[in-house]
Amino acid sequence: MTKKQTKKSKTPITSMEDLLASADYKIKGLKKGEFVKGIISEIKKTTLYIDIGAKTEGIIIGKELELVSDYVSKLSVGDEVSVQVRVPENEKGQILLSLRKAAFENAWGYFEEKLNSGEKVKVNGREINRGGVVVNAPFGLFGFIPGSQIGSIYEHNPDNLVGRDIMVKVLEVDKEKNRLVFSERMVSEPEIVDREKEAIASIKMGDDFEAEVVRVEPFGLFVKIKGDKKKNLPNLEGLVHISEVSWDKVDNLSSLYRRGDRVKVVLVSKEDEKLQFSIKRLVKDPWSDIEKKYPKDSPIEGTVTQVTNFGALVKFEPGIEGLIHVSKIPPQVKVSEGEKISCFVERIDKENRRLSLELAMTQKPLIYK
Repeated sequence: MTKKQTKKSKTPITSMEDLLASADYKIKGLKKGEFVKGIISEIKKTTLYIDIGAKTEGIIIGKELELVSDYVSKLSVGDEVSVQVRVPENEKGQILLSLRKAAFENAWGYFEEKLNSGEKVKVNGREINRGGVVVNAPFGLFGFIPGSQIGSIYEHNPDNLVGRDIMVKVLEVDKEKNRLVFSERMVSEPEIVDREKEAIASIKMGDDFEAEVVRVEPFGLFVKIKGDKKKNLPNLEGLVHISEVSWDKVDNLSSLYRRGDRVKVVLVSKEDEKLQFSIKRLVKDPWSDIEKKYPKDSPIEGTVTQVTNFGALVKFEPGIEGLIHVSKIPPQVKVSEGEKISCFVERIDKENRRLSLELAMTQKPLIYK
């Protein structure tokens, strides 16, 4: 007795849909903006091909490829990358992709490595601004060379750096603030930079110096202190932030200081070898004994510096200002800027440096029947 052999009937494949169905192959649906993983299948000068498991390979071309050229130069066929879908399907049936996010993440990692290793990086001068030189950095990022980090060759002619390739070292990398800072002089003047580090190590917090103003900026004064010639230590530069100039409020530094002015400063920070000085800390903080000078409920006289919709600000001495809240000013009393008025202390908030005041009445209040 023989077994009857049977064969499965085969249906002829007549279309692409039939072929995909027979292979149990599922086409991946794509959405604009979606991030997907892919494998690089081919790298050409004008096109990058990436297999993302769709019916056709995705491509990166044109401006999108230009923007990530530094990153792509480090990739090879077979590498896995994260890409974003720009166009799920254009008129030619192509899937257009972007590598910007992956390149962006890689870029910050690259500069972190250079910061830690101290290796040189090549950038290109883009434009000059008041504080230094903006540069085009690798991977499409912008960076900055502060004026204090430009060597003597270019110090007085920073315009010569624009359009020029510049070898630099990385000083600061802050991805969250999109901040990338370089030093040109660490490459062009390494011996001087080393001596400056030695000079910085030799000075102590709280030391005071005679300094020269070398630049006035809206945010502060750049000052120079003399080095120790006997020890062959160079001059050093640092910043007096606008908040460290005076205990009083300062709005316009250029009206108070000029380049070449001599000022006395005290060192308040040298973290990361960046010198921070103060002028105001050389004199006593007027708030240190505020309770003795202006005890609660004591009558005092001051000058109105500003009238706002929430009250009047009254100044008693440099750095000491208080507020008479609008609710404390009777409707029949008019207060004007520049006017000297009598008031008394209602409350002292030393921690937040605030004085709450009440107006000392010089007129009899209106009595309503």
